[in-house]
Amino acid sequence: MTTTPVPETPRDAATVVLLRDAPGGLEVLLQRRHAQMTDMGGLYVFPGGKLDPQDSDAQSLAALDQAPQALHAHLGEPDLTAPLAAGLHVAALREALEECGLLLAEPLQAGVPLDAPRARAMLREGQPLAQVLSQLGLRLATQRLAAWSRWITPLSPAMGTRRFDTRFFVAPAPLDQTAAHDNEEATESVWLAPRAALEQYRDGQIELAPPQIMSLAHLARYARMQDVVVAARSQRPPTILPLAHLDAGLRTIAYPGDPLHAERKRALPGPTRLRQQGRQFLPEGGFEALFL
Repeated sequence: MTTTPVPETPRDAATVVLLRDAPGGLEVLLQRRHAQMTDMGGLYVFPGGKLDPQDSDAQSLAALDQAPQALHAHLGEPDLTAPLAAGLHVAALREALEECGLLLAEPLQAGVPLDAPRARAMLREGQPLAQVLSQLGLRLATQRLAAWSRWITPLSPAMGTRRFDTRFFVAPAPLDQTAAHDNEEATESVWLAPRAALEQYRDGQIELAPPQIMSLAHLARYARMQDVVVAARSQRPPTILPLAHLDAGLRTIAYPGDPLHAERKRALPGPTRLRQQGRQFLPEGGFEALFL
């Protein structure tokens, strides 16, 4: 007798889409996950990871520039507790420091330097983020984050096996810091225009997961970093729970607003459906349909 496995409960997680303005327009930071990683190994992703218990503890919440209640309102998720909502902001900023060495913080007193390499080294030595900030005289700059979207892994994940409930934030990258991968979880870092990243994916130069594909297609509609931040602050972050299934023998992912999806209201611009073609997920209307 066979039994149907119970789907894994999604784990809370946070991702930060780091932005910068380049001569050719808006660029985002992508990092290639180590090929040996269990989930999404070898794929290019935005920095991020699962929520750690310490992200929501009293010490971490005391190191914020905003009250947990304000961050709770920022996410627009009534069912969350304020400490959990604040902890997701902490997780996004912690991952930015851990994975790409960018410290989004501010000094408690004038003249205190932002020593991102030292902060990252302390964190990688095992010191809790709150302790690192205390020793360096800093607090986290959550005001630099803007909630962008919420992605919940489908019941049948297209990539990997684990399920996550991930809040995507956007944030301008610090101008005086240099992003660099850790050579453990990530092995490459690259700044690309959103459309250029998708073109490289189309041409087989990089691999992307469906949430990154749809997010990059969304970001490709903006010319400047500030345009993205303003758009993020003027909306309630959409929740996207894709539905993955077989359609005419092909693996298909439907998004809110698609006839195959139970949610009739569209959550994102662009296509409402991606279909697997070989190793790639593309719209039925072809590559250019990502930008319609």
